[in-house]
Amino acid sequence: QVQLVQSGGGSVQAGGSLTLSCATSGYTNSPYCMAWFRQAPGKEREGVAVIEDGAKTKYADSAKGRFTISKDNANTLYLHMSSLKPEDSAMYYCAAHWLVRCELTSQFRHWGQGTQVTVSS
Repeated sequence: QVQLVQSGGGSVQAGGSLTLSCATSGYTNSPYCMAWFRQAPGKEREGVAVIEDGAKTKYADSAKGRFTISKDNANTLYLHMSSLKPEDSAMYYCAAHWLVRCELTSQFRHWGQGTQVTVSS
């Protein structure tokens, strides 16, 4: 079965940087689309960034210019976050699917366990 295991969350001060990782396994063909989502208490889950096979990326407006999504040859997914703001505080989830579309609004079937990011002011 497909598994996504996250690491790298934590607490940082505003303006700081943090990198999240998501190790993937349990499949034969590489995921066509991988993504990072986040959800803060009382808010809807928000797509932060997606990366498709071929490394094309899309970002939420809130993440553009500050966050970078990437993956390595082992299909480990990363989210490098810089210039962090308190409003970035949320539970962050990685996700993957094998569908053609790779958008922030795509429906993802496979999810990581989540990791908390807390940004203090």
